[in-house]
Amino acid sequence: MAIQLVTTAAQLRAESARLLQAKGGSSQGLVPTMGALHEGHAELARTAVEQNDVVVVSIFVNPLQFGEAVDLERYPRTLEADLALLDAVGVDLVFAPDVDEVYPGGEPRVRISAGPMAGKWEGASRPGHFDGALTVVAKLLHYGTPGAALGAELPAYRAYFGQKDAQQLTLVQRMVADLNFSVEIVPVPIVRSPDGLALSSRNRFLSAEEREAALVLSRALRLVEERANAHLPLDLDSARALIESQPLVELDYFDVVDPGTLEPLAENCRETPFRGEGLVLVAAKVGPIRLIDNVPLDS
Repeated sequence: MAIQLVTTAAQLRAESARLLQAKGGSSQGLVPTMGALHEGHAELARTAVEQNDVVVVSIFVNPLQFGEAVDLERYPRTLEADLALLDAVGVDLVFAPDVDEVYPGGEPRVRISAGPMAGKWEGASRPGHFDGALTVVAKLLHYGTPGAALGAELPAYRAYFGQKDAQQLTLVQRMVADLNFSVEIVPVPIVRSPDGLALSSRNRFLSAEEREAALVLSRALRLVEERANAHLPLDLDSARALIESQPLVELDYFDVVDPGTLEPLAENCRETPFRGEGLVLVAAKVGPIRLIDNVPLDS
């Protein structure tokens, strides 16, 4: 059956309910995206298809997440290509609303507050970004909630987020737990190109020289990961120096944090062996393009 495109919340509810009933399904998955899909998004969708009877992918470029109007306008819109990719993976429904459908009457006066966890790392560079992200994610989670036939149990409900946006993933998990959303958040590991660069919709804006320079980010992450796996001090200074040695790369931050709180680890790991769990975060501008990456540590 060919993939279906719907543009309103009412259509989404009706079609997802019809598909669940037609398939005799007991689970529904949602993959929220902003479009301009690549293999990382395809992996999110494949994981959802493997785990659910009905899968919805949303495509919505959320204006609340952009600090500058020019960035919003510049964000690539590739709906036809996105539909082809998702159809090949086996997605059932694509929900692609316009702004008036998601925010009738203009920008919402009430928004989700991401709280103190959003004030550092990406949040320090992009004030208000995570409030906007969580607001639209909350709406999309509501839109994608599966219904049930009269007398039947509610289908299982799962939503899929990539681990590349580690801070956003942590905040979504916290929002769902703190506000009692009836959905399971499923993290999906980062997809990388063969040379190690984390896939991103922003990579298309890199020149060949900038793309080569960007590989220093994943090399620095691997350096720390290898030391953690060997129970050695993490030597973050050497990893930072590696990035700073690349003239096309301007480092914003590089640190190891607690995966659950995003706070820097109390143990500085400079002179003592690494133990436990951590998350190495990096953000940098490569030419004019801001890139983020991360790697989990589990010694």
